[in-house]
Amino acid sequence: MSAELDPDAALMLRVKQGDTSAFAQLVDKYKQPVMNVAYRMLHDATEAEDLAQNVFVQVYKSADRYRVSSKFSTWLFTIARNLCLNEIRRRSRHPASSLDAPHPEQDDQPLHQVEDMKTSAPPEHLLHGELERKIGEALAALPENQRLAIVLCRQDELSYEEIAKVLDCSVAATKSLIHRGRETLKQRLKPYLRTGAWGGAK
Repeated sequence: MSAELDPDAALMLRVKQGDTSAFAQLVDKYKQPVMNVAYRMLHDATEAEDLAQNVFVQVYKSADRYRVSSKFSTWLFTIARNLCLNEIRRRSRHPASSLDAPHPEQDDQPLHQVEDMKTSAPPEHLLHGELERKIGEALAALPENQRLAIVLCRQDELSYEEIAKVLDCSVAATKSLIHRGRETLKQRLKPYLRTGAWGGAK
């Protein structure tokens, strides 16, 4: 993977040289996708935003060590993965923390502020909100690696090979994680889903 083939990597090399405008372009492009992944992993909008900010802090701090060995997005989502898993493990060690539980008022509203999704027609509005809650609950119940594999699969930027790099496992193992996760989601969401939104091929 060369910077010529990946314009985002070329931008990151400019960041490495101290170009703050290049960094701003990367943040503008990837802040929402990173927040989407963080929200689906943590199920808390405030923590997702905080974690996304921390991801880009890490990107900026790591600029001097950056090497173009894969797509920039693969490197970026690997940082996001590590921070998400660190936060999940922190929660398991400190379950009484007040930040650990999702805020009720956030759970009751659509995710348009956190995730780019098409707005439903008015008659579908309430059903859409209910489906979002059910999807969040079903995702939260998946094992960490399955959940992350499914969430990353929803990012158009990433192929199976790139998801495998982020997860630090083989392509075959990645496909297996995604398949098992999708099957579990389909079973849990069967009463609510009328489309194959979570079962499409990559």
